[in-house]
Amino acid sequence: MATALNEEELDNEDYYSLLNVRREASSEELKAAYRRLCMLYHPDKHRDPELKSQAERLFNLVHQAYEVLSDPQTRAIYDIYGKRGLEMEGWEVVERRRTPAEIREEFERLQREREERRLQQRTNPKGTISVGVDATDLFDRYDEEYEDVSGSGFPQIEINKMHISQSIEAPLTATDTAILSGSLSTQNGNGGGSINFALRRVTSAKGWGELEFGAGDLQGPLFGLKLFRNLTPRCFVTTNCALQFSSRGIRPGLTTVLARNLDKNTVGYLQWRWGIQSAMNTSIVRDTKTSHFTVALQLGIPHSFALISYQHKFQDDDQTRVKGSLKAGFFGTVVEYGAERKISRHSVLGAAVSVGVPQGVSLKVKLNRASQTYFFPIHLTDQLLPSAVFYATVGPLVVYFAMHRLIIKPYLRAQKEKDLEKQRESAATDILQKKQEAEAAVRLMQESVRRIIEAEESRMGLIILNAWYGKFVNDKSKKSEKVKVIDVTVPLQCLVKDSKLILTEASKAGLPGFYDPCVGEEKNLKVLYQFRGVLHQVMVLDSEALRIPKQSHRIDTDG
Repeated sequence: MATALNEEELDNEDYYSLLNVRREASSEELKAAYRRLCMLYHPDKHRDPELKSQAERLFNLVHQAYEVLSDPQTRAIYDIYGKRGLEMEGWEVVERRRTPAEIREEFERLQREREERRLQQRTNPKGTISVGVDATDLFDRYDEEYEDVSGSGFPQIEINKMHISQSIEAPLTATDTAILSGSLSTQNGNGGGSINFALRRVTSAKGWGELEFGAGDLQGPLFGLKLFRNLTPRCFVTTNCALQFSSRGIRPGLTTVLARNLDKNTVGYLQWRWGIQSAMNTSIVRDTKTSHFTVALQLGIPHSFALISYQHKFQDDDQTRVKGSLKAGFFGTVVEYGAERKISRHSVLGAAVSVGVPQGVSLKVKLNRASQTYFFPIHLTDQLLPSAVFYATVGPLVVYFAMHRLIIKPYLRAQKEKDLEKQRESAATDILQKKQEAEAAVRLMQESVRRIIEAEESRMGLIILNAWYGKFVNDKSKKSEKVKVIDVTVPLQCLVKDSKLILTEASKAGLPGFYDPCVGEEKNLKVLYQFRGVLHQVMVLDSEALRIPKQSHRIDTDG
């Protein structure tokens, strides 16, 4: 139903956790939880002035949570944006009579408008740096004939080409975008550059057009026109016309791509290119959550080839991918295999080995950092040497695991600790307030807990003997660390009803009488309880649901 809230969107309270109800809770469940907490926190039940003041504050907080969640409109806003959504710019213009679905659409529109205003004030830089390395001297050199030549004892590794490109976008209006790009290239001492300016306009929901102007020192002025159009909901076409002016005259070019969605995950492409290197290309691309498959066939002058490639996506935190491809044509045959992995929040590192005839063996290393790409193609040999293939495959793996263990992992650990420290500092004042509120709630619960325990004892029911919440240190090497747990025996006993305790699948820090004793760290809830005179024990993760009593929690006293 509702989307999960980010930690940043939970201002100070998670209303669902406060009421101890599911995010999909019905109005009856909300009402029952609200009545239960009202009986506990009602100010009239306390004569002590200090307890009465604390009860009033907690009672008002529970009332505010119920008021938001019991109204379908405010609940819809809270589910999407948290408490800040209720104060979001534009809320006052939303009609209260609208349905939750209409409310969501209205707020999404308001958010899009704010994003568009932000977009008009910033650019979107993208860049690529490619450095070609000639390392053929490592595997293909004369070891005997030229021993007397100075410096011949060390392989010669050269940088023989380099390419740098950069582009920025400047949104002019909601429909118009200006794009400025430039590039510099050099190979074996010869090089040049170019600069391009493009203006893109979104003409409708079905298409856009782009005008391009360019110039360079190797080629003359360039004029281009690109059009995109959705023909049907499942089919679109892209056409790119270009005129390249040079000393040899005008060289026209035309490229048209027709694409169609064959099913939910599969797209078929048909491309026709006329001009320099005319060709026809057809391909089918299937992209799923766990794989990416491509098969293509091109007929053209001078390049005709067939291509098949497969990429497997592992469902891990590092987003690991392994890929392989086979390409065969008039130019020869190339087999390529490799992998890529996320090494930090914004960086992805990849490497691939290319083995072909007559190309030889190459190693390609690529690093994507945010919107920047760094590419290093390393040519190892012109021949198919097993030693080159072996070192190109094993070398990057050894280097990666060494870097990951000695550099990347320690850096990420240090960065995480730094972020946690900042989070603790920023939350210090709030945590102190939460602790005071939790202690006040526990004092208010004492009388209710005494009555609940008496009722449960009379029926041999559920008695919470001890309960702890926080970070438990189980590793002997970390026993010196300060145990960051709090006693939550009273708050849990207060939630017992009819010899049952049910906690929803959410962080326990928002429950009445709880607070977060270790911000940003993994937490658990450990409970020792008695049911029908028998001891039970259970430990669950912070966000894990809990239902007791259970037979599986029983402690085997025979041992």
